[in-house]
Amino acid sequence: MKQGTLVLDIGSGRMDIRFGLNDFYGGLHCGTSMEALVDGDWIPTRIEMGEDWFLVGINTKTIAGLTVRIKN
Repeated sequence: MKQGTLVLDIGSGRMDIRFGLNDFYGGLHCGTSMEALVDGDWIPTRIEMGEDWFLVGINTKTIAGLTVRIKN
């Protein structure tokens, strides 16, 4: 699994995962599975779009900046 930070790609309007200075996942799509680090625990989730992007089962106003890991 590869670990990074959720960021918004302003050009595409999609969330992406930043792994390093110039290393990105390449844009996330609805239903993409990952794990999010919440209070020291890895929580299995998937990304979806409603009024805004959200992670299923993760209660937060914004997901940008969350630490996640995804199978590479």
